[in-house]
Amino acid sequence: MADGKKLVIVESPTKMKSIQGYLGDGYEVLSSVGHIRDLASKQDIPADLKKTSVGKYSIDIENDFTPLYVESDRGKKTVAELKRALKNADELLLATDEDREGEAIAWHLLEALKPKVPVKRMVFHEITKDAIRAAVDKTRDLDLALVDAQETRRILDRLYGWDVSDVTRRKVGQGTSAGRVQSAATRLVVDRERERMAFVSASYWDIEALAAKAESSFATRLARLDGAPLARGTDFDDKGTLKKAVVVLTEQQAAALATAIEQAGTASVVSVEAKPGTRSPKPPFTTSTMQQEAGRKLSMSAKHAMSVAQRLYEKGYITYMRTDSTALSTQAVAAARTQAVALYGDKAVPPNPRSYRNNSKNAQEAHEAIRPSGEDFRTPASVSSDLDRDEQRLYDLIWKRTIASQMADAKYETTTVILDVDAAGQTASFTASGTVYTFKGFLEAYEEGRDEKRGDADKAEDQSLPALAVGDTLDLREIEAKGHATSPKPRYTEASLVKALEEKGIGRPSTFASIIDVILDRGYVTKRGQALVPSWLAFSIVRLLEQHFSDLVDYDFTAALEDDLDAIARGEQQRVAWLKDFYFGSEGQVGLRNIVDNLGEIDARELNATKIGEVATLRFGKYGPYLDVPNEDGTSRIVNVPDDLAPDELTPAKAQELIDAPIAGDRVLGENPENGKLIVVKDGRFGPYIQEVEPTSDEDAVDESTGEVTAAKKATKKKAAAPKPRTASLFKSMSVDTVDLEQALQLLSLPRVVGADPETGVEITAQNGRYGPYLKKGTDSRTLQSEQQLLDITLDEALEVYKQPKYGARGASSALKEFEADPVSGKAIKLKDGRFGPYVTDGETNATIPRGESVDDVDFERAVQLLADKRAKGPVKKRTTTRKTTTTRKPAAKKK
Repeated sequence: MADGKKLVIVESPTKMKSIQGYLGDGYEVLSSVGHIRDLASKQDIPADLKKTSVGKYSIDIENDFTPLYVESDRGKKTVAELKRALKNADELLLATDEDREGEAIAWHLLEALKPKVPVKRMVFHEITKDAIRAAVDKTRDLDLALVDAQETRRILDRLYGWDVSDVTRRKVGQGTSAGRVQSAATRLVVDRERERMAFVSASYWDIEALAAKAESSFATRLARLDGAPLARGTDFDDKGTLKKAVVVLTEQQAAALATAIEQAGTASVVSVEAKPGTRSPKPPFTTSTMQQEAGRKLSMSAKHAMSVAQRLYEKGYITYMRTDSTALSTQAVAAARTQAVALYGDKAVPPNPRSYRNNSKNAQEAHEAIRPSGEDFRTPASVSSDLDRDEQRLYDLIWKRTIASQMADAKYETTTVILDVDAAGQTASFTASGTVYTFKGFLEAYEEGRDEKRGDADKAEDQSLPALAVGDTLDLREIEAKGHATSPKPRYTEASLVKALEEKGIGRPSTFASIIDVILDRGYVTKRGQALVPSWLAFSIVRLLEQHFSDLVDYDFTAALEDDLDAIARGEQQRVAWLKDFYFGSEGQVGLRNIVDNLGEIDARELNATKIGEVATLRFGKYGPYLDVPNEDGTSRIVNVPDDLAPDELTPAKAQELIDAPIAGDRVLGENPENGKLIVVKDGRFGPYIQEVEPTSDEDAVDESTGEVTAAKKATKKKAAAPKPRTASLFKSMSVDTVDLEQALQLLSLPRVVGADPETGVEITAQNGRYGPYLKKGTDSRTLQSEQQLLDITLDEALEVYKQPKYGARGASSALKEFEADPVSGKAIKLKDGRFGPYVTDGETNATIPRGESVDDVDFERAVQLLADKRAKGPVKKRTTTRKTTTTRKPAAKKK
């Protein structure tokens, strides 16, 4: 060995520089940039294996489910670089993350590098000098049980995904898929929408008033009438039926009672009750709770929150962000308590440190909770100059939660008062509650956010009441009868879906962000504000799974699979035996292959149909959802469903409204003076457009009141030799209802000849294409800035456009933001809006803005980071067909 250095391999290039600085010259730190190889995709399977048991899944089903791994081009390059570095090393330290994925990456590196020097596993949970030095001194062997668990999960997902997705593509539509956890998550969202669709709203009335004593007043609400309780939203079930005996006031009764109470004018205090209480802080963040709070308080998607947390970890500001442990180290507890005392006084912490029990039996207690790194926490103010906006916000959240977790309980007193009013012979009892905190404790630092709740449950009792005693007389003011309607369960948000997935044991905290990202990308779920709305496509997918793969989409079964994977990770089960049971079946378990081989006939038309009362059937076709409306003669017609209409909003009444609505478009604008043909505006599946049609015959007519072509015209058969009518799409600035004949004729004149280039004589035309307006001169095309330029641009203006460089100078004007030069390339960074969304570029490297991040939040530092991350990933992956022989691993020893 030339220089005797120790080679340390981490996952991320970002960690590399920090760790190198902490370890010094005796070490060389390099990055694997994530996984170097994966299961082969179908196109990567060698020809000689395509007809074997490996050919279908890249897994040798018949031989202990042995996987076929391939390296990407980037992976091959990385392995070559690592092998060169390994030649000069006398020891190899595999320092990938300490979770299943990180352990598997370390094993794959071992398989690919085949080192001849000693190999040790180095793990750490924060990137600080002390933590890195301690990790070097306390290495361990590779945990093959964790590797087995990760490989089993990967094989399981491949078998499930490829078998079941093959069915969804054939019976629901091309491009659809089903995955083990994504299907369960989709079902959760669809089930919630089904509950909303089946929900029957109930109405009830009550009376609110202000009770005043001297200068003080507080809000009260009618609770009882002659001793009988008044109806509240929680008294009704989801069918609108009462669950217990209560008084339900109608609007008229409530109005009459309000009048009687107003005439009485005063109320007497009949009860005053004060109860003390305490609130304890929440434990420090796990991956799941961090994602939930980032969604509630920072409006971050789960994926974006994990991306920001990853950056904070790699920069050394927080501990490892993939954890389900709520434990803190002794040093972290001391740091949190010390900082709480310094900020809020000696009474801010309890006498003894707090510890939290983790309810997850499979929690990785070797990890800490997510907290600020180091033995002395840096305050958010002290690190603000080093972090971008999102990093600052998330660090502030993590810091506050950690400090609060070690602080004292909050103490409060809740006072409840009952007021009676004699209202025309009836006793109307009003109630009011107020909470006063006598000691704020941990609330000085942090209070956990809340998910949206239903009805009355969301009302806080945070008003303060004046000093009252039984027998006091209060004036009643602003007496008002108020109507209410019960509401369905709120739709899931990303935060509440993460919570539901965790509660049901579906997936693991480190996978929640990717699960949600998949169902969004697939189009099974869309976001309306923060709410997750399922598409009709999701209904079809879930219906197929429920009818033909009921076990696989069952919540308990999905959670049981996770428990089994955890058992493999602990060395309590063997991967091969477990996979055989899952795939081929065993006693009490049918097996995936048996299910797929015995599906029977599946009626795709019925699968993609949902009855909307007796009005119509909702179907999902190639171009989206539509209503199939039966006619009296046994035929049917199609009515388009607006894209922004949520499934629970498509009630029978709404469906009838869509059916009865006049057909948009087919409005005659006038006659083309050049050829006498009619110009008609229509609204098609791909948007509004203008069409030139033959003039009406004697039996056809135009309704003069509406300008619409009558049914007779619409039913006219096309002549066999009739030419295809000319059409033109409306500009985005135009509307079907307001476009006129002059505009229509201009649209039909496109493409327009602008003139000829005086130097070459080549004709320049203005055209509207798939990606927007542009100029064309021979084979040279240039983008125009607006559709109106198609009609207005002159030859001189067009020639000026062509004088500009095709790329570079002209691109500057289209940039949404411009920044300083990139420190690597030395070229100015620009933020642009591209075909697939906003991205940053320095002219050499393009990096897409991640989903969930706002363009407004991208600053220079974030742009530099995005470009650096993209460069680190290398060029677009191309799979090779290099076959890798899997090294036989001894089964992990069972733990006692």
